[in-house]
Amino acid sequence: MKLFHKSAVLAAILVAALASMLAPRAAAQTGSLSGQVLDVNAKPWVGLTIQVVSDQGAKQEAKTDPDGKYVIRNLRTGIYTVTITAFPPPNDKQQPYEFAKVQIRSGEEAKADANFKDIMAKQGAAAQEQVKKQEEAKVKFEGLKAHFNAGNALLEQEKAAKADLAKATPDQRDAAKQKLTDLSDQTVKEYQAAQQSAGEKDPNLHLIWAKLGEAYDTAGRNDEAANAYQQAITAKPDQPGYYNNLGNVLARAGKIDDAKAAYTKSAELDPPNAATAWRNFGISLYNANRLGDAVEPLQKSAELDPKNAQTWYLLGASLVSKMTTKKVGDKEEIQFAPGTVEAYQKAVELDPNGPFGEQAKQGLAMLQQLAPGIETKINTKKKKS
Repeated sequence: MKLFHKSAVLAAILVAALASMLAPRAAAQTGSLSGQVLDVNAKPWVGLTIQVVSDQGAKQEAKTDPDGKYVIRNLRTGIYTVTITAFPPPNDKQQPYEFAKVQIRSGEEAKADANFKDIMAKQGAAAQEQVKKQEEAKVKFEGLKAHFNAGNALLEQEKAAKADLAKATPDQRDAAKQKLTDLSDQTVKEYQAAQQSAGEKDPNLHLIWAKLGEAYDTAGRNDEAANAYQQAITAKPDQPGYYNNLGNVLARAGKIDDAKAAYTKSAELDPPNAATAWRNFGISLYNANRLGDAVEPLQKSAELDPKNAQTWYLLGASLVSKMTTKKVGDKEEIQFAPGTVEAYQKAVELDPNGPFGEQAKQGLAMLQQLAPGIETKINTKKKKS
């Protein structure tokens, strides 16, 4: 009985093993890739090493036969990059060239061909187009440069004409004014031509707008100057000088709030020169005969840079406009705004023999005439050695 039992068990094991061997196995999910590579003369390129790399990093290789053809079988499904990794002599120093990406599907044969005659023709056309673009860009740049330099030269002449106009006698003023207008028109024309050469995305466009604003500004064309400076700011909003120039124009045009905003931005962008920005604001208002409005920016400038004689003189002169009168008994006495005398005195201390000190001395003398008896003496004590 025991022998029979063992034989039966052994037979069962053999049957199971045989069944396992004969049972159909699941087919691997694979496909293949084939193609042909032609050289620059559209002839079969023999002996190339073709490598495929799957998106999972698996690699296989094959070489092209006398017809330039290759076949790579048993590729698992996925996306493959097809590259020529080695060229036969005399091209064996050439770098690998990727020419296709293909999807391998189960039971299918994908195709990836390469005709280097067509490839080189396309690359040649692209290279020619690139050269053409480079030449066009070079011509544009040369045109921009020529017009920009011409504009700069004319701008210097325009500035000289403005200075001549300021010194012209009454009988010379019409001719001097016409000269300034003509030079302004010529300068603007050159900068506008530079703009056309530059195009909308040229990185130098902000410089052209700024110079165009200066040309308008020099000729007193406030609205056009303000627009040009604003365009310069739009093109490059981190330049404090552009806000300062815009502020000058707006202040001269009487747009005080807008001017203040421009000068404030200039001061924020360039803290070391904030005193200059506020002084320029004050100067613009002073020159526009808006002395009362000039006081605040000049006070800010004096706080930031207390050693500038021009600021103190202009502050004193602007504060004079704020003087009032007060009736004392039967008389009207002049009351100067606080800080008027001190501002003039500070200008004299800082610039005793210079133009601002001399003007401040005259200002103090005027105050003495308006209000005899006020203390206008300058502190001239010598410093202890």
